[in-house]
Amino acid sequence: MDVLRGLAILFVVLNHVHMRLLIADIPYVADSHKPLLASLVWNGQFGVQIFFAVSGFLITSTALRRWTTLSNISVRDFYLLRLARITPMLLALLAVMTALHYMHIAPFVVSENRGGLGRALLAALTLHVNVLQARHGWLPANWGVLWSLSVEEMFYLFFPLVARVFGRSKFFLAILLCFVALGPFARTLFAHGNEIWSEQSYLGGMDAIALGCLTALLVNRIRFPRTALRAFALGGAVLLLSILVGLRLAYVPPIGESGLDMTVIALGTCLVIIAAAQTQWKGPWLLAPLIRLGQRSYEVYLTHMFVIFAFFAIFVHYGNLIWSVPLLFVSTVIATAVVGDLVARYFSEPVNRTLRERWSEGPRQLGGVSDS
Repeated sequence: MDVLRGLAILFVVLNHVHMRLLIADIPYVADSHKPLLASLVWNGQFGVQIFFAVSGFLITSTALRRWTTLSNISVRDFYLLRLARITPMLLALLAVMTALHYMHIAPFVVSENRGGLGRALLAALTLHVNVLQARHGWLPANWGVLWSLSVEEMFYLFFPLVARVFGRSKFFLAILLCFVALGPFARTLFAHGNEIWSEQSYLGGMDAIALGCLTALLVNRIRFPRTALRAFALGGAVLLLSILVGLRLAYVPPIGESGLDMTVIALGTCLVIIAAAQTQWKGPWLLAPLIRLGQRSYEVYLTHMFVIFAFFAIFVHYGNLIWSVPLLFVSTVIATAVVGDLVARYFSEPVNRTLRERWSEGPRQLGGVSDS
């Protein structure tokens, strides 16, 4: 799972470095004539979709492990777990970005035509940054990345309530399947030509989360034979590569224009998850950096734009040297990983642990930090 999360956040970081280069009109080789390279730096949206699928699986698996069945889920404890994990980093990020806004540092200022600082803070705290951007245009990059948190946490706002009521019935599965079915329509028909909403709508991301939830339920109920698990792993890898790389090599209108590309990559992710979960697959030591990146994916996601802006400013200061573009990518990825690790180790994990212990009146009732 951590390998998939590592790939997801890697795609996001590379994509945002790539976007800085495009916005600054700095030409380099990652274009339509270099599809394999473009597959590395132009798959940020797919990376988020992979993360959504993994998130749905992990949250549902953790709930099943903690409460045995979803109908037994403690709504209070579920919310406290999410608050302990998500809120400290989010509030710290908002505090830093607010300070930078008032310091008038250009990449962090929320202009009035985007709603202003107060509107952005309200959107971040009430889970509708995606709605704000769809209505008023792109927020500064550090604010804009919060759209995915809005989608994910809106899903989990209702997840324990619906699970508590319908967890024992087939209606719960039907609800999840409805989310899966509506995803492609949300990215196309329901977007009404709004490019931002087609990428960031609630239903457009919740299909992947729902697929992850369904995968967790399937893994919990059925033990697949090893031959089937091999087939799942191979099939999942093929689906992932067909979207991440294949669509760069050959444009397929029925997949891209219908919104099914996001569904396919989520499905491929879930097939790989099934194989990894039931074989207890551990990544080789060569993948240790990627695994570590995946373990710190939340912290990296919320802090990576600070690193990108800093490193890009250095890149520009020294003359936009084309030969140094690969160095820009590599150094930025390494730095974002280091920053994410430091933030997790010395801030988010200690605060997470402290909140769990305080709210549960003991260190174990709400589970360890790594459970979510």
